[in-house]
Amino acid sequence: MLQIQDLTFRYGKRAPVVLDGVSLTLNDGEIGVLMGRNGAGKTTLLKSIVGVERPSGGRILFDGADLLAMTRRDRARLVAYVPQDIQFGDLSVFDSVLAGRMSYFGLKAGREDISAVERILTDMGLEAFASRSVTELSGGERQKIAIARALAQEPKLLIFDEPTGNLDIANEQLIVREARRLAKEKGIGVLTSLHDINQAIDLGDRFFFLKEGRVRYTGGSEQITEAVLRDIFEADVRIAEIEGKRIVINGGFYEE
Repeated sequence: MLQIQDLTFRYGKRAPVVLDGVSLTLNDGEIGVLMGRNGAGKTTLLKSIVGVERPSGGRILFDGADLLAMTRRDRARLVAYVPQDIQFGDLSVFDSVLAGRMSYFGLKAGREDISAVERILTDMGLEAFASRSVTELSGGERQKIAIARALAQEPKLLIFDEPTGNLDIANEQLIVREARRLAKEKGIGVLTSLHDINQAIDLGDRFFFLKEGRVRYTGGSEQITEAVLRDIFEADVRIAEIEGKRIVINGGFYEE
């Protein structure tokens, strides 16, 4: 279970506060979605969890262990990160995924590491791509490779920063399905930021709405109301029900 307690962050002593006492809880096997306008603190919060940024105050706990006090190697065995800007270099798919095992081996991968990568590629239907260069693949395929690389860390928590950004509809749906499978079949907690509210409704179990560096609303899908969306995004929206599914109209997509 992820617990964030009164987290604060600013880029420099005299800079404005980006995170202002953020607290939230995410259970194992749950998909949490961060939502909010540009500058609300979503990406900074995610980077703080994975150790890319260092908060100025507060605590980040996972199963009671203090992530902020851990070494990078120890944290990598608990938390995996799939950023917006995915960098692989000119590596094969197999070697790209194997890179996710670096927290487990020293100078050379062992048989256990090789087996772990082979298993993940099979689970995700990527074995046919193993010897291909990542540079030859589509955006959706590279996103799957990034997820596979994260899974090679054998994490208990998976962090996505806008995982469907710049993908076509088919690949957006593929990534959403994969995130749901990981949470439900493997019991991995997933925390992600999303722009598309309708996609968030389809994906999330728990929602955290950030505004001005604070979590303004939190809870299940019942928190997604016209009043909440108008407050968070300062935009006029309506929620309709189509074939039993709630849809946000005139504001289903928001720019960060």
